[in-house]
Amino acid sequence: MRLQSVPVKIATSATSVTVLRTASAAVDLDSTTLPRWTELSRDAAPELSFSIYTDPGAVEGEWRNFQQVAECTPFQTFEWLSAWQRHIGARRDIVPAVVVGCFAHGKTAFILPLAVEQRRGSKRLCWLGEELCDYNAPLLARDFAQRVTPDDFLAFWRALQTRMQSDPQLRHDWIEFEKMPQTVGVQVNPFTYLDVAPNANSAHITQLGDDWETFYRAKRSSATRRRDRAKRKRMSGFGEIRFVTAAGANDVRQTLDTLWAQKKQIFARKGIADLFSQPGYRELFDEFASSPQTRHLVHVSRVEIGTTCAAANFAIIFGDCYYHLLSSYCDGQLTRHGPGVLHLRELLAYAIKSRLRLFDFTIGDEKYKLEWSDLRLSLYDYSVAVTCRGLPASCVSVVRRRIKRFIKQTPPVWRLVRRIRSTLGPF
Repeated sequence: MRLQSVPVKIATSATSVTVLRTASAAVDLDSTTLPRWTELSRDAAPELSFSIYTDPGAVEGEWRNFQQVAECTPFQTFEWLSAWQRHIGARRDIVPAVVVGCFAHGKTAFILPLAVEQRRGSKRLCWLGEELCDYNAPLLARDFAQRVTPDDFLAFWRALQTRMQSDPQLRHDWIEFEKMPQTVGVQVNPFTYLDVAPNANSAHITQLGDDWETFYRAKRSSATRRRDRAKRKRMSGFGEIRFVTAAGANDVRQTLDTLWAQKKQIFARKGIADLFSQPGYRELFDEFASSPQTRHLVHVSRVEIGTTCAAANFAIIFGDCYYHLLSSYCDGQLTRHGPGVLHLRELLAYAIKSRLRLFDFTIGDEKYKLEWSDLRLSLYDYSVAVTCRGLPASCVSVVRRRIKRFIKQTPPVWRLVRRIRSTLGPF
């Protein structure tokens, strides 16, 4: 493999490297779970070049244009990740490493939103904003899998590693990629060709129909529908039931304030640390939901019963999919009647009415997701040391994730851990 490199300053511009294609290969994947890579023996992929940006704003225009036509999730959009970097990443001195790849004729082939951060006495390469992204993945051109073989991608990955390790600002000691989906759109996620391991969780998606009542009857038995009606009737005894989509910045902020308060109570009951008490977290969601540049992507809603906000949610609508990110429900007498379940039904009906095709419950294997979903998306992790200094941190990462997966995939152990955690608090 021959590499050509054109060095330029990294701080505000790009570092360009060209990777010449090495071989053409087809990968035979199980067609029942993954789409196949296109046979490329007669159509060699062109050379790939890439540039690295440590300032996401320097590539904003290309990023915004590409995400409109690429296969990706909302967690890879410029709007989401630039807001994350502004509110959270900058506070932690995290260095973005946005890799933009192009085909030979200049068309964008992919964007990798990566980052380098100091952790455990060493530098870690990770996905930008990964803890608040339910899916961490590249943005891919729709013909990426048809033009780039697994060997091509791995050759590019080696070249990218070489280039990053040659720059002090991007040099890292270990790599930790988490929550990588098996597919990006209809394409195989090329990062699954690394030595990945299954994540402790998977994600769940339901395919929506054209009519709520038809969808509801198909998903829920007649006995379950009767129980739903009985619970709704009991809740109506507390006051009029209203499903409200928050409108206007003030209404959105007030609904989110309720969401944060209810989530805090739910976390406390389960013995989980309040994620949204960390600096910048609430500010990210508040800005994303109320900013004129992004509020069209957001659906914030609540169920009101009388004078009580019984449940609330934050979701992103991207493409033809409703991404259900955060939900909460109230404490007290109403809780036993299932206001959160009522709210979920209203959200599914809202997504169908909005002519969306998919409802993505995102990461997590909670029982209620399994009851509604008909598609399961596997998630993967990857961790490897690239220097001696990074070896201890990488080993800890691998062991931690294996233990977590064992616990979550072993129901008796997971029930025991949840009981202990609710009693003693987070570990």
